[in-house]
Amino acid sequence: MVKVIWTEPALKDLHDIIIRIAEDSPVYAERFGIRVVEAPRRLEQFSYCGRIVPEFRDEKIRELIYGAYRIIYLIRSDICYITAVIHGSRDILRHLKPGEWDVT
Repeated sequence: MVKVIWTEPALKDLHDIIIRIAEDSPVYAERFGIRVVEAPRRLEQFSYCGRIVPEFRDEKIRELIYGAYRIIYLIRSDICYITAVIHGSRDILRHLKPGEWDVT
């Protein structure tokens, strides 16, 4: 079993998304937040279940899709680091640079 750790940048991404959704629907924002946090729990048993992020072409950088959002994670030995939550319409290469991820 691997450990799933949310990084600060990913938590900030999620917070910002929830705040934007809450402007229209606080109930949906809360439901969205809970479901996005729960989605990566399956990584504890199946760390490679997400698809390889096509833009990075690295077997250890993967993503889970939840609705219109991409939950990006990095696999390092027995830990999955959730590194970002990004809307699928955004240019991931402009916003994420794997070499700069602060995971240890």
